[in-house]
Amino acid sequence: MFKKLTLAALTALGVSGALASGAHAAGGEAHVEDYAFSFEGPFGSYDQMQLQRGLKIFTEVCASCHGLKYVPIRDLGALGYNEDQLFAYAEQFDVFDQELNDGDGDFRPARPADNFPAVTSAAAPDLSMMAKARAGFHGPYGLGINQFFKGIGGAEYIASLMAGYHEAPECAPEDFPGYYNTVFTVGGYPEECKNEEGAHTVPGSWIAMPPPLAGDDVEFDDGHSASLHHEAADVAAFLMWTAEPKMNQRKEAGFIGVFFLLILSVLLYLVNKRIWAPIKRKH
Repeated sequence: MFKKLTLAALTALGVSGALASGAHAAGGEAHVEDYAFSFEGPFGSYDQMQLQRGLKIFTEVCASCHGLKYVPIRDLGALGYNEDQLFAYAEQFDVFDQELNDGDGDFRPARPADNFPAVTSAAAPDLSMMAKARAGFHGPYGLGINQFFKGIGGAEYIASLMAGYHEAPECAPEDFPGYYNTVFTVGGYPEECKNEEGAHTVPGSWIAMPPPLAGDDVEFDDGHSASLHHEAADVAAFLMWTAEPKMNQRKEAGFIGVFFLLILSVLLYLVNKRIWAPIKRKH
């Protein structure tokens, strides 16, 4: 029975792997870099300074087009900011308050109790859960194996996407709209860059969003490098925190649970030996 289940599982993995490979062949071979984030693995935790740098990048670069409507501003206290800093930071955003103007509503400066405002003018996706949508056991390559063994997930995909802008290949027409990105695989694709079988001949695809980061476009107070690679990693780490702000607490609770389960297992084993010891002596 166990052998049959094992063979069935291996067959399913093989089929899903073939499907994933086929899908990527149709969409171009994209390369997602495996960044060494501090929060990866069962013993990993968020780097508070990296999260602060990521917040600065989001505020100065990303917030004009993307929102974080599911993230309360007060949660930034977990990044090391005090109450006065939270109020000062919140005031740079305007939120709509339905209770103003006798119930007609009006905009007012945000407070820490408010969520980040949603941005709809640029028709850009909200980033609150973007990293979580790519994280977990589905991974960027379509298989959970990459996330489970290599730790590749949403943060790696976002960082690689931010740093994945390149010059368009020679096969692309000059008037093709959008920007070429070696990681993005769901955008438009020109017929000139397909072979006779209809498969893509260059990695990646075209994306409507212009390159958000150029490197050295944000100054950090701690003197940390502001290269394109580091900026992409910092903002990706921050977006991972927005998607799962309780990750550290969840891991701590998991360790406590495992510890008590181990103690319980030992106690159950000893109780079992004690109960059955007189019976075994009779035989």
